[in-house]
Amino acid sequence: MPETRQLRPANTGIRPIPAGGAIEAHWHDRNQIVYAGRGVLSVTTDAGSWIVPGTRAIWVPAGTLHEHRAYGETALHTVGLEENPLGLDAPSALVVSPLLRELLLTYTSDEEADADERRRLHLVLLDQLRRSPQRPTYLPTPRDARLAAVCDLLRDNPADPRTLTELGREVGASERNLSRLCRTDLGMTFPQWRTQLRLHQALRLLATGESVTRVAHQCGWASTSAFIDTFRAAFGHTPGARRA
Repeated sequence: MPETRQLRPANTGIRPIPAGGAIEAHWHDRNQIVYAGRGVLSVTTDAGSWIVPGTRAIWVPAGTLHEHRAYGETALHTVGLEENPLGLDAPSALVVSPLLRELLLTYTSDEEADADERRRLHLVLLDQLRRSPQRPTYLPTPRDARLAAVCDLLRDNPADPRTLTELGREVGASERNLSRLCRTDLGMTFPQWRTQLRLHQALRLLATGESVTRVAHQCGWASTSAFIDTFRAAFGHTPGARRA
């Protein structure tokens, strides 16, 4: 269990975070929904990281040690919950529908609402959270030193085009062993992990104002259209729509 000094209340409200700003590692004794009404936000735990645009929110269960970082000027909306409407005991990315977005924005900002109105909003919010599907924006952190070395190479340069066999030669591991470690350590294949890494980097760059074409090139896609197709499949909209 995290140290007591890292305990923070799971508040409901809005907090602006400047571009590049961070909230140090902490935990809550209640569940929390984390949402970026503006900008792009990452949530990192010992097990890995989530990075989310405005069409996703992060479920952070009570007792989870985590930290935040903002990419672009970010408005952090948080909802503290005694309930666990999702029945989840691990962090997860949730799809934010237009209705759920408006509920999150209203519930975290309308301090003038009376108790009955807040109670009604709370019940509708819980209902919409139960309906919200989960989507994989998670980038797990490897435990094995050989696989971690490969992942570090790609974090330094997401556009690195080398195959797993070629990367394995650099760290002294076979493609077969690394493929097995991807399944056991990361819970996904190597191409899936690399795509997630590139999407994470793309969200960060888009938040700083980089063009879609430049982001596609810097993150390793063969063409802008291939990047747009992958981004749309992951987040439900184009990278250009996210910037707008």
